[in-house]
Amino acid sequence: MKRYFFVISIIAGLLTPVGAHAGPQAYELGACLTDALNGKERKSLAKWIFFGMSAHSSIEQYSNISAEDIETSDRYVGYLVTRLLTENCPGQAKLAFEEGGTGGIEYAFRVVGQVAMQEIMAEPGVSQSLGAFEKYLDRDRFNQIFQ
Repeated sequence: MKRYFFVISIIAGLLTPVGAHAGPQAYELGACLTDALNGKERKSLAKWIFFGMSAHSSIEQYSNISAEDIETSDRYVGYLVTRLLTENCPGQAKLAFEEGGTGGIEYAFRVVGQVAMQEIMAEPGVSQSLGAFEKYLDRDRFNQIFQ
């Protein structure tokens, strides 16, 4: 059961925004984890997050991700998380867990998730796509508030 909560804390960390409440050991672990990742690994994490989000019932119809691609991504992330916690940052992981339990691990992986998403957002096409709604804003109404 303890293992289950540990895994859930990693997943929750990767999928939620970074909060402000964490001990110094969690901050250290977050820094170690992000320093240990290269650009390809950050992109692979972002892809895994996208695959997971695409399983949501309200958006799954817009996604055409094969079961094989999901399995490959799951396998890669399993390897990556194992490497990060047992090879790159074992001391920091142990201290973060001792300090804050699974919450410390969760916080550190929130940082990793945020960095992975920044890697994806840095591509101009992504920024343009996400900013396309701007042409539909009612500028007059905004000007009434912000002038």
